[in-house]
Amino acid sequence: MPLKEVPVKIEYNNQWIVTKLGLAEDRIVIPAPVNREILFKTVTDVEERKNILIITAKTDVEAKYKILSVEKVLQVLKKLILALCNAYRLKAYFMSPAIRGGVLVKDAKWEEGSVVVVLSGIWFSSGVKQICVPVVDVAAIELTKRDVQAKPTDVIRIDHLESGEVVSSFVLCPLSTLQVLYNFLKETTKGMDMKGTELDSIDQQVAMLVYSGMDSHAIENMLNIPPKQLDAIYDKILKLGLAEVVIVRREIQLTTKGVRYISDATKAQTN
Repeated sequence: MPLKEVPVKIEYNNQWIVTKLGLAEDRIVIPAPVNREILFKTVTDVEERKNILIITAKTDVEAKYKILSVEKVLQVLKKLILALCNAYRLKAYFMSPAIRGGVLVKDAKWEEGSVVVVLSGIWFSSGVKQICVPVVDVAAIELTKRDVQAKPTDVIRIDHLESGEVVSSFVLCPLSTLQVLYNFLKETTKGMDMKGTELDSIDQQVAMLVYSGMDSHAIENMLNIPPKQLDAIYDKILKLGLAEVVIVRREIQLTTKGVRYISDATKAQTN
């Protein structure tokens, strides 16, 4: 029998239905009309999109469940699932987020918990928080050093993009375990690796200026290139999946009516 019930909405036949999930020590019980039991050990992936939790479970077939609820309920679900799901799991200390946009996060501190790596993301889970870094958003993973209790200590730094900003998290555990975790994380995110030869020097300069926050007009002036050349470079960068379109720039040319309007307006100002 479930230990407790929590109110949620769950997607069923392309509709959201209101129900109560039963939470037991080893499973989630979803009542009719869904009528499913999800053993935590069969869960292979957990994603979070705003206030929706997407759970992937695999037995004979793979099934996805979308669950919507308030943060307090989702926190309970995440904590239970991450503790028992089918994933790479390691007890560690973590600081996440530690740096945002190059600035130290106020009140960032080391927390004791676990690093849980599922198919779509890297989760940091403690008694009070669960934070996910989607694999597709990981920009860099490196072994580095950070002062811990005024002493340089080996840590893993994970950089990822969040709302256009680079956010950094740190993981701390014994060095031998740290190396194993680093290798596993590099393998998990290798789909993001590139040869480094896909862009030539001018392409790389454009990408660097985009990264620094310059708009298209400023880049053209900085590199002294025409709009058509910049558009071609943008197309190459987009095709490689290195960027996404946020604003479509339009170029316009005045019609005869427009030229006449400006001409009349100019005359009016000089009279």
